[in-house]
Amino acid sequence: MTLLNVRTVVLGVIAIAAVAGISEGQTQGPVSLVNPLIGTTAGGNVFPGATLPFGMVQFSPEASPIKPTGMIAAPGGYEYRATQIRGFSLTNVEGWGCAGGSGDIPLMPITEDVKESPSSDFRHAYASGFSHSKEIAHPGYYHVDLDNGVGVDLTASVHSGSALFHFPQGSAETVLIRTSDSEVGSTDAHTSVDAKARTVSGSVTSGNFCGYIDKVDQHSYYTVYFVAEFDQPILQSGTWQNAKLTPDSQEASGGTGYGQKGFPEKGQGSGAWISFDPAQAKQVHVRVGISYVSEADARENLKAENPEGTTFEALREKAQAAWNQKLSQIEIEGGTNDQKTIFTTALYHSLMTPTIASDVNGKYRGMDGQIHEVAKGQRAQYANFSGWDVYRSQLQLLTWLDPALGSDIAQSLLNQAQASDGTWDRWTHNSGATHVMNGDPAAPALADIWAFGGHGFDAHTSLDLLVRAAEQPTKADLSDAGCPVECAGERPGLDQWLKLHYIPVGAPAWGPTADTLEDVTAEFGISSLARRLGEKEIADRFAKRAEYWRNLWNPHATPEGGYFQNRNADGTWALVKDDNDKAAHPFVPSTEDGFVEGTAAQYVWMVPFNVRGLFDVMGGNQKATARLDAFFYDAKGAPAVTNAGPLHAELNNEPSIETPWLYDFAGQPWKTQQLVQTVLAHVWKNAPDGIPGNDDLGEMSSWAVFASLGLYPEIPGRAELLLGSPVFTKAVVHRAAGDIIIHAPAANPDTLYVTSLKVDGKAQTKPWLPETFALHGGTLDFDLTTTPNKSWGANPKDQPPSF
Repeated sequence: MTLLNVRTVVLGVIAIAAVAGISEGQTQGPVSLVNPLIGTTAGGNVFPGATLPFGMVQFSPEASPIKPTGMIAAPGGYEYRATQIRGFSLTNVEGWGCAGGSGDIPLMPITEDVKESPSSDFRHAYASGFSHSKEIAHPGYYHVDLDNGVGVDLTASVHSGSALFHFPQGSAETVLIRTSDSEVGSTDAHTSVDAKARTVSGSVTSGNFCGYIDKVDQHSYYTVYFVAEFDQPILQSGTWQNAKLTPDSQEASGGTGYGQKGFPEKGQGSGAWISFDPAQAKQVHVRVGISYVSEADARENLKAENPEGTTFEALREKAQAAWNQKLSQIEIEGGTNDQKTIFTTALYHSLMTPTIASDVNGKYRGMDGQIHEVAKGQRAQYANFSGWDVYRSQLQLLTWLDPALGSDIAQSLLNQAQASDGTWDRWTHNSGATHVMNGDPAAPALADIWAFGGHGFDAHTSLDLLVRAAEQPTKADLSDAGCPVECAGERPGLDQWLKLHYIPVGAPAWGPTADTLEDVTAEFGISSLARRLGEKEIADRFAKRAEYWRNLWNPHATPEGGYFQNRNADGTWALVKDDNDKAAHPFVPSTEDGFVEGTAAQYVWMVPFNVRGLFDVMGGNQKATARLDAFFYDAKGAPAVTNAGPLHAELNNEPSIETPWLYDFAGQPWKTQQLVQTVLAHVWKNAPDGIPGNDDLGEMSSWAVFASLGLYPEIPGRAELLLGSPVFTKAVVHRAAGDIIIHAPAANPDTLYVTSLKVDGKAQTKPWLPETFALHGGTLDFDLTTTPNKSWGANPKDQPPSF
């Protein structure tokens, strides 16, 4: 999802400083190849702080805005270009858009007395400058030396975090607990100081994801509780509420509000400060546990994972070990240092989200606001699901590596739907439905998980609810509340869909044509899942509905060829009107009217489950490949894959990311090999601007992981893998059901092309692999060369399947 209310400027390659700050003996294994600062600028919106795979806690710096704005630096809480840090928050979400969210309960060490309320300007008050030359980031660990003289070390477990604050000689030693100061504000907060127990506890109630866009999301929908235990005696404490400071106080309450425009305004909020005796200790260690259920559960989580007496270094070593275990599931050999870092960092980012939402006792807060327990056989409940993004390849990657994890995610989605009267929201944040983006991504998401081996969830109940949601319009489906960006219904315009077999102009939608194309993928997802569950009638019925894309194909849209186009309810083709147009006019491929974060030219390929059918309506392979060539390259033959204009690909956002593999369907897989390798080499970088656009909770990074292996799960709800060419001389994907071993001894930046391939020792000319290979493993032997073998994969009988 690429929703930003500020424009970010793509920076040149920036050297990542200070990674040598930890000795090689402390950082070993795959974690040494990860650069968490990749994607921290140019809209990547990732955070560099400490977390575990899918951890509830993300202990990370919160930066002040770069320029006057309602946002906090960037949606990830941190922006590489920022010059000040205002605190270190306990929660975040990887790579999201809008103005972000979470960033809950920032702790800020300061070396001055508190003389003005931190709520006077929670974006800047008591913030400190910092330098990247004094910053270190590794999986599970973050360090920075602040300009105020405090050195900060952060690490994490699943439900807790630890921080070391190293105060300078002769300074005051104070920590602000900015309880109300979540990234996009809060409606309530409570802070309590127990000096005798060296503990600060409380909670904040927040939400407001994309709330500045529409009032429908300008509300709170989660509360996070915390318990922070300090290893040093608390010498003094105080609190604030709004502008009022109360020294020697132990209690405070009050949120920031969300302001008139969805951004918190200055002067509101509450929190506490605690001070330590400078003569007693220069280092303060704090252990913090959190929970979305209760303060008691936060305390229980802390006791279970990070009890009193646990050293910072011990927790950090556990975090490193956890990351090394997950990252070791894909071993690589060969490649340049940058290629290895880009790949391992992409895998790292892919394994952050969704995040665990249940406590160590199995309790979690449901979408209905009630306390639930994980289902039988479910290990954990997960939250933060950006459906529009992750159904394309991230959920496939997670389930491929760990089918039990995929099953838990699927069960989590079902649990959310059941607590929401059967509604599957397309973008959930903690225990809230935000409705952001379009389509009905839960259907292909669950079909993805089943296809890649995640069978440990209640699939039959899931199918029943998905079918019901696709056939029985709700009041929200008939409403335009929240539209265009946050349409409240799961299936906006469903009544029109059932009647006309497309979403017409005037129906609730973000973009009628884009919604239609997303909905047909959802129909195919339901069909695929139903067929695997033995529900043939449902499978056949929804397979027919998946072909509704044909109803918006206008073969005469332009003299050059057909396009998907908005259609009125009476069947006539609609005129188009973009934001800068003074009047409606005939269709042009550059139009965004009817589309979501893209143009008609970029959406023309969005039938990933029936590419053969799409190519046929385009006039066959020759015409389709000519259009692909013009889509990916400019008139001079240079790649045009990001920021190249409305007629070209945008491989920095989801609507285009499946398109490079389309050449495999047209007998020209060498063009896929060339294009994907070019994108990996020039768009993905070992630099802060190294992720093209929002990482979208790991979706874009999962693309880079698959692409680097020379594989891609092109068809939502299926486990066939389309082939490109590998970046590495060897890769091993370790899976319980069977390893996948990829040999490409000639791989280097110049050998882009497959001249031959053996699958389990047998020569193959098909540029794709069957589902059985993805599920059960095997060996691929690629022979690569510097010149394309245009006959390999060219036989029409070798093309990938279409449905």
